[in-house]
Amino acid sequence: MSSTGPEAVSPSSHSAPSGSLEREIRAEIADAERADRPIRRMLRRARGWVARHRRIEIAYRVGVALVGAVMTLGGLVLVPLPGPGWLIVFLGLAVLGTEFHWARRLSGWVKRMLDRFWQWWRQRRAARAAREARAE
Repeated sequence: MSSTGPEAVSPSSHSAPSGSLEREIRAEIADAERADRPIRRMLRRARGWVARHRRIEIAYRVGVALVGAVMTLGGLVLVPLPGPGWLIVFLGLAVLGTEFHWARRLSGWVKRMLDRFWQWWRQRRAARAAREARAE
């Protein structure tokens, strides 16, 4: 499995998740990324067929690059606006990561940084709540 799989930001690699919803989401992601899923097997077979046809493979990689780049750049344009800008950026990176190793590595790094940020944010909120409770 790639470095962007569930082991990249698993609860065991950092402090435990703070809620049951977060644990449930992580478990669902891990289940969906299992290699024995029927859809994943079908997609591997289709990608194998594409790999055996050189011209189709080139066109496929160019198409993936264009779709992923448009999604990523479009998401970056939407980041300052209200809405799902970052989600679209991450989806674009995921599309690029299906064919390009650098995008897979970048996506894994972004996931790790985002996980670290949320841990810091939760600690900061807990410390603030503790200070406010002492002040009262």
